[in-house]
Amino acid sequence: MTDAAGRGVLVTGASRGIGRATARAFAAAGYRVAVHYGHGSADAQHTLDALAGVGHVMVGGDLGSPEEARRVVDDAVEGLSTVDVLVNNAAVAPSPENLHRIDGVEWGDWLGAWDAMTRVNLLGPAAVTWAFARHLIERRVTGAVINVGSRGAFRGEPDYPAYGATKAALHAFGQSIAQSLAPHGIAVTSVAPGFVATERQEAKLEGEQGDALRTQSPFGRVGTPEEIADAIVYLASPGATWASGGIIDLNGASYLRS
Repeated sequence: MTDAAGRGVLVTGASRGIGRATARAFAAAGYRVAVHYGHGSADAQHTLDALAGVGHVMVGGDLGSPEEARRVVDDAVEGLSTVDVLVNNAAVAPSPENLHRIDGVEWGDWLGAWDAMTRVNLLGPAAVTWAFARHLIERRVTGAVINVGSRGAFRGEPDYPAYGATKAALHAFGQSIAQSLAPHGIAVTSVAPGFVATERQEAKLEGEQGDALRTQSPFGRVGTPEEIADAIVYLASPGATWASGGIIDLNGASYLRS
């Protein structure tokens, strides 16, 4: 990897899980990091405190609001002086509270799940990316956008169809803007993780579902946040520019798409 000194990165949803691991990996590589959180700053502060180096900042904002999403970028730029890399990681993730299988959910819950996931998982990244891209274009500098999608965009999410659909749309969004931003020297890639052992998934891995989840991969385990973070940091590097437009599967051969 080339020297990252002086480069700034905004990682959305950096309070926990993949976002926290990504923030730490960028800091270890020499970047200054803007740690974004949506609601509640305690976990984000924990991430911030764990970062190597100096010059990092914390920025809050609900990405479900377009104006707040735009402000998050402005705050990151103000705090870091420059932002060269954007990681669109924040998302409304599947949980027991937003289960919305079409044959088992009421109308209001169905619409609520679609509204929340669309606003944060798709429209939020679109707003943040617009503001970030304009920042780079106005400065006439190169940079990178990395979207954190999901294996579920390809194999389907019957219990959480809005999640699968918004992640598929995020991948398509990335490919579209990769073509638009390439003339400006801005590379755009996406990663599609499979099941990852984040804090949110501890109960599943320790419970009855654990063995089944681990055997989805022929490696006999699930992924780690650090493995996803390492790939993201690579994709942010100038050496990965030629991957622009690509979607990188990070699922341990648990799902192979043609």
